[in-house]
Amino acid sequence: MRTPIVAANWKMHKTIREAVDLTRDVRRALLDVQGIEVVLCPPFTALSAVRDTLGGSWIQLGAQNMHFEEQGAFTGEISPLMVAELCQYVILGHSERRQYFGETDEGVNKKTKAALAHGLIPIVCVGENLEQNRAGQTSAVVGGQVRAAFQGLSRQEAARVIIAYEPVWAIGTGIPAEPADVNRIIGVSIRGVLAELYDEETAQAIRVQYGGSVKPDNMADFARQPEIDGALVGGASLKADSFAAIVKATLV
Repeated sequence: MRTPIVAANWKMHKTIREAVDLTRDVRRALLDVQGIEVVLCPPFTALSAVRDTLGGSWIQLGAQNMHFEEQGAFTGEISPLMVAELCQYVILGHSERRQYFGETDEGVNKKTKAALAHGLIPIVCVGENLEQNRAGQTSAVVGGQVRAAFQGLSRQEAARVIIAYEPVWAIGTGIPAEPADVNRIIGVSIRGVLAELYDEETAQAIRVQYGGSVKPDNMADFARQPEIDGALVGGASLKADSFAAIVKATLV
C-alpha cells in the first residue's frame, strides 16, 4: 500500500508572518489526522520560520525549487545544500517553472539527481498543455517528461521520487481533469513508462499525485482512483480550512 501524500504549494504567496499564521492554523486543523503525509511548501523567505513553527509536528516541509549546483556564481538561486538544511522535500519542474523560466527536461533531471544526492525527496511535476491535450499528445508528452526526469537514476533512487501529474490546462483554471482520465494517464503514461525503465514493482511503489484545480469538493473523487496517491495543491492550500478538508478527503 502506498501512503498518500498531499503537498501545499503556496507559490509566490504569504509573507513570513502570514506563512507562520497559516502554518499554525494547518497544524491545529490536522492535529488528529493519521495515515497520510502532508508537506507545506512556502516561499524561500518563509522556510526557516515555517520550519520553526512546525517543530514537533508530523507535518513536513518542502521548497518550491532549487538549483542543481551546490554553490557558485548563480545570483538569486538556492542550492540543494541550502534546501537540505531546512527541508525534506523539494518541488521540481513545475509547469510554471517550465513556462515562465525556461526550465527544460534536462534541467529537471539534473535537479532530481542533485536532490537525491543530498537526501531530499523530489516531487517531480509532469503534464501536458491544452494544445497538446487536444492534439492527443498527452501520453507522448507526459511519458517523455517521465523518461527524461528519471534518466540515469538507479532503481533505488527512482523509488524515492514522487511524481505530480499536473495537466497545465487545469492549473489555476478551476477546471480539473476528470478523475478517471487522470487515473488512466497515470497508469499508462507514468507507471507504464516506469515499468519499462525499471520493473513493475518499482512502478507500483512510486507515489503519483494529481494537481490542477484540486478543491475540498472534488478531492475524494480523485482519491478513490487506484493510481492517484494524493495531491499537489495550489490555490486551495492558501487557507487552512480548505487545505485541511482536502487532506481529510484524501483518506476516503
